[in-house]
Amino acid sequence: MTRKYFGTDGIRGQANKFPITPDFAMKVGMAAGIAFRRGDYRHRVVIGKDTRLSGYMIESALQAGFTSVGVDVLLLGPMPTPAVALLTRSMRADLGVMISASHNPFADNGIKLFAPDGYKLSDEVEAEIEALLDSDLGPRLADAPQLGRAKRIEGAQARYIEFAKRTLTRNLSLEGLRVVVDCANGAAYKVAPEALWELGAEVVTLGVEPNGVNINKDVGSTAPNALIAKVRETRADIGIALDGDADRVIIVDEKGQVVDGDQLMAVVASSWAEEGRLSVPGLVSTVMSNLGLERYLSSLGLTLERTPVGDRYVVERMRAKGYNLGGEPSGHIVLSDYATTGDGLVAALQLLAVVQKAERPVSEICHCFEPLPQVMKNVRYKAGRPLDDDGVRAAIAKATERLGRAGRLVIRPSGTEPVIRVMAEGDDRTLVTDVVDGVVEVITKAAA
Repeated sequence: MTRKYFGTDGIRGQANKFPITPDFAMKVGMAAGIAFRRGDYRHRVVIGKDTRLSGYMIESALQAGFTSVGVDVLLLGPMPTPAVALLTRSMRADLGVMISASHNPFADNGIKLFAPDGYKLSDEVEAEIEALLDSDLGPRLADAPQLGRAKRIEGAQARYIEFAKRTLTRNLSLEGLRVVVDCANGAAYKVAPEALWELGAEVVTLGVEPNGVNINKDVGSTAPNALIAKVRETRADIGIALDGDADRVIIVDEKGQVVDGDQLMAVVASSWAEEGRLSVPGLVSTVMSNLGLERYLSSLGLTLERTPVGDRYVVERMRAKGYNLGGEPSGHIVLSDYATTGDGLVAALQLLAVVQKAERPVSEICHCFEPLPQVMKNVRYKAGRPLDDDGVRAAIAKATERLGRAGRLVIRPSGTEPVIRVMAEGDDRTLVTDVVDGVVEVITKAAA
């Protein structure tokens, strides 16, 4: 389904440039408020945000839009994306909104919407909202007595902290662990360190001084060097790096080595399988997860179900087939027993629980498998559909045949830019590199 304004994760763009402008954000509030009218009662929406400077502007514009169509607004302030999803459900809101561009630089921003059940919207609902955005909403405005009210909610952060702590067994303490947590100067800068400290850990913080323009800047899950240095400097047991809206996480072990989402999913899968906690014997991840993960799971009698790239597709497959564990190598880890979307803090807590129970270093626990060599290159194009070219199709078929059962070839257009991503992996790095280079050359010619 082709969408005009919504991408793979809400509406995204550069702040103060269409579509992330105050006038369009106000119309998004109006359209979403109208789309989620469900009866004759006071409707309500919860709105959270990360720490970007433009968040103030977008928050006020959305507030105006929602109240203009008779929806009450509950403002949460800076909160992780999974917290907004959680509070949408627990506060019986008709809609949840997160203002964030996740791991992007501060100049970008976005609007993510959650349904009353805390899940991201379906393509069909997004299409309904887009149709409203392109229509005249003037006749749909509320009469003066029915205008919405807005208020800031106190205690929302405490509610999320308590929720995160309760994902661990009551008698489990993090006492004795020195934890470095990097909050990317983003949405979790208060809640993540507080939750870890209340659970008993000795907490060292990074990226907890947001100023509106430093979110994700040289800190967080996409820039782990600062965390690696701090873990080594403080001789910490573990480093935890969240991104700007805290829906993804990467880990740094006590040796300063980065642990990606694939290894983290492997740890949780093996632990939950042993404890009988997997609702289905396996997990869901995307086509980008390493073949080493798939082989490791197979050795445990578990399966890996693959989806297109994007955590929304992971969640959709989990819901459709009953899985309670899924994620992406980038660190979106979805634990549906607890959350409706990726939750970096809760995923980190599940790992810490394994570490405490096993009484072994993170470097041992988080090295479940040896990743296979993986090579990815991008081909930028100006127009057209290069992947429909007969020569490209033939080259892809030949490359797939060369890799055989000892490797994988994944070719996909980017969902956010005119780029085709070519990725291959296998046991033989030389072969993998040669395959990627060959396919890239043919696509580049077709794109020209």
